[in-house]
Amino acid sequence: MQALPFELPKFEPGWVWLAGAGPGDAGLLTLHALNALRQADVLVYDALVGKEILELVSGDCELEYAGKRGGKPSAKQRDISIRLVELAEQGKRVLRLKGGDPFVFGRGGEEALCLAKAKIPFRIIPGISAGIGGLAYAGIPLTHRDINSAVTFITGHGMAGELPERHNWDAIAQGSPVIVMYMAMKYLNEIAVRLMRNGRSSEEPVAVITQASLPDQRVLETKLGTCAVDVEKHGLEPPAMIVVGEVVSLREFLKWMD
Repeated sequence: MQALPFELPKFEPGWVWLAGAGPGDAGLLTLHALNALRQADVLVYDALVGKEILELVSGDCELEYAGKRGGKPSAKQRDISIRLVELAEQGKRVLRLKGGDPFVFGRGGEEALCLAKAKIPFRIIPGISAGIGGLAYAGIPLTHRDINSAVTFITGHGMAGELPERHNWDAIAQGSPVIVMYMAMKYLNEIAVRLMRNGRSSEEPVAVITQASLPDQRVLETKLGTCAVDVEKHGLEPPAMIVVGEVVSLREFLKWMD
């Protein structure tokens, strides 16, 4: 990479850097994330980190997979956090790389707290969340001053994989013109019913985005009343971003990747 007119931080032994890899496209990595990849002794990475990004590590960097996928055998969160502490205590430069942003539905906060309790020094490197970058690649503006000045981000399942009951569905439905949902495919029908029950129109535009920002990205444009049926009909599978709101209609003019 061309020399920069400023210095990037040195990755010291015994440190853990928690970094976001963005929604998928390797070009969306930040300079800090790339700098970390090139200095790390160990890379502990998630399922959503692509091959192109993994190939950016130095030749002697160890790779440890710690992916979590709903409904499939996965590493337990506590075990991942403990492993980060163990590696750091061995004096290694540990990069924990997550898809999107580590602090946006990425459990980065849990891992950072574990490091803090163990007195392991750490650095947070934000990434582009799929709820922002994925929408941009789909040609859907998160905000548009003629349509909305508020957005709500929610997760579609709770800690045990259930539909989150802590969500105030009435407030979400009535208070946010645009709703962006992570990990919501499993309960999409139930979520749509709750939103409509609390005032959203069955005709409201919805977009379902899979493989966001990647060459095989798919975007299904549908409506709130039929979105769950349409997802099944078109064979879309998680992980996916789901967007509810009139901004979806702007994709007709802004779908630059299609």
